[in-house]
Amino acid sequence: MAKLISKTYGDALYELAVERNMVDSLTEEVRALRTILSENTDFSKLMNHPKIVREEKEEIMEKVFKGKMADELTGFLRIMIANDRYADVIKTLDYYIARVKELKNIGIAYVTTAVPLNEIQKSNIRQRLIDTTKYVEMEMNYEVDESLIGGVVIRIGDRVVDSSIRTKLYELSKDLCKIQLQ
Repeated sequence: MAKLISKTYGDALYELAVERNMVDSLTEEVRALRTILSENTDFSKLMNHPKIVREEKEEIMEKVFKGKMADELTGFLRIMIANDRYADVIKTLDYYIARVKELKNIGIAYVTTAVPLNEIQKSNIRQRLIDTTKYVEMEMNYEVDESLIGGVVIRIGDRVVDSSIRTKLYELSKDLCKIQLQ
């Protein structure tokens, strides 16, 4: 349900930004807002508190953000509060940012290896991903997982390339179990 909410509101914000030709400026403000909201947990607790009525929450939001960011973004927040969707604001902002990255052909790659990579290896992987995908730029996220034994696992969106030794051993053991000895 939360994914549908963030998609619906995120798409609306994205379409507004495209329609008004303000994708870059609004995206900058969305990133700043996301940082502010995620760092100020007390503010989120206040905005999610069940005993504070919707009108008060809207008033608080207006006092805090009105004039400090685009009217489109304050209006977006007002609509989310009016529809009792404030709990999904950060997920919605993340969705919006992902849509903008898609628009600009910026991919997000998650690379997991068994050992840390040096800068040359990271650069080679990044360039290889740019060369083999539709993206003109890649945001790289690296992680080390020793249980892979060796190899690499790369995830971009919902696509996964797993060439780890752990997976190859698992597949080999499955194949061996299928063989019937006579």
